[in-house]
Amino acid sequence: MTTNIKHKLLLSLAYGAGLRVSEVMDLKVKDINLDELTIHIKHAKGNKDRITIFPDKLRSSLGNITTVKQSNDYVFESERGGKLSTRTVQKSFKNALRKGGIKRDATFHSLRHSFATHLLENGVDIRYVQELLGHSNIRTTQLYTQVTNPNLRNIKSPF
Repeated sequence: MTTNIKHKLLLSLAYGAGLRVSEVMDLKVKDINLDELTIHIKHAKGNKDRITIFPDKLRSSLGNITTVKQSNDYVFESERGGKLSTRTVQKSFKNALRKGGIKRDATFHSLRHSFATHLLENGVDIRYVQELLGHSNIRTTQLYTQVTNPNLRNIKSPF
């Protein structure tokens, strides 16, 4: 875990909304609708826009940060102003892993994978997960189903 409040919120939002590194970096105040609990991701991978969910648990924390900002400001700004660097975001993730005592090899993108995997494990239809992640092809989303059903191998046929 991290003690840096901004980094903790950034990592929580990345997991809770299934965001890529670039999407966290490019996120602006105007892209978040706290009333509807949605995030409008603009010009994501493939230059596509999409809507994803915003975790209700982060509403007040993010609201505290965004109320003092203009709508065109980045949600997570660098110390010097402007958007964070990819290196800073990735380093905050690696530091959180280290401080949390997690030894598994993981990248920032693991948060996005976990988001999709946990939704599928909780019974969310794969087509909704596909839409939230912004995948054009369902096959890309289906890669997560291989991870979500390890217990299927333990089920014995009634025959």
